[in-house]
This record gives sequence, structure tokens and C-alpha cells, in this order.
Amino acid sequence: MQVLQVQLEIRPDPAEVGRARRWARSRLAGSGIGADEPLAETLILLVSELVTNAVVHTGCPAVLRLSLPGAGAAAEAVVRLEVADRSDRAPVPRCVDGESTGGRGLALVDGLADRWGWSAEGAGKRIWCELDRCAGRSTAAAPACGGSSPTAYEGRAYEAV
Repeated sequence: MQVLQVQLEIRPDPAEVGRARRWARSRLAGSGIGADEPLAETLILLVSELVTNAVVHTGCPAVLRLSLPGAGAAAEAVVRLEVADRSDRAPVPRCVDGESTGGRGLALVDGLADRWGWSAEGAGKRIWCELDRCAGRSTAAAPACGGSSPTAYEGRAYEAV
């Protein structure tokens, strides 16, 4: 299966979150993921959360990467989202009360993604999550884990922005 890998440079500016969402939506059409599919909306929400975390909590530039199945891919394809930044601070899920206006980003990622994790990368880190594209998609998220499936990256195509 061919996988299209695309990336977007993110500046440490809150306006970049909206730009990242628009950019991600524009990349879905070529992958065969319809804008009206639940997977598309979940992916856009995850982009928003991870880019917001990078912009707000690191103050550093970041790189958003999407690995999307090519058009006509199997219904069981995996969609992968990564945000790499130059901060060495580990992502820490927070416990917040009902009055807090923030602090729920990683809880949303944990609840919506089928898998997620993070790893140190040079002087920074990479936070990633994956969504399984399948008709019988479970609503229960898999536990957080590290690493990735090597079979998900056969036949890559690249686009850098």
C-alpha cells in the first residue's frame, strides 16, 4: 500500500493552529478520506490539540507530519499524525477540574486515537498518534504505547511544505 507523507512547518504562534487544521483538511481529499467521514473530523481535532500543545507549551517551531493512505487504499489503513518540536520537556497529561479552561489536550488524544505515544528526538521530541480507518471502528481507545508499526510505511511518497 502506498502512503503519502506530508509535512508542514509550524511557527510558535497560536494562529498556526487554524492554519494547521486548514492544511490537514486540504490533504485529506487526495487520500480518499472524505471530509464528512468521522475519521476526518477526529483527525482535525487531533491536529488541533497536538499543534496547540506544541505552540503553547514549548514556544518553539514545530513540524506537523501526516501519513495518509493513498487513494484507493484498503479500508483498514492507518492514518498517522506526528508533531515534532525542539523542546525536551516530556508531554504530561494533567488532571483538571471542571472549571479549568485548558489541560485536556492529551486526555482527548488518549480518548480519540487508537494509539499514541512520544519519543525523544535529538534535542526535542516527537508526539504521535494513529487512527485506524475501518468500518467497524471501536470507540474504546487502545492504551498509550510507544513505537510504530513498520508495515504502515511501505511505499512512501513525500511532500514538504
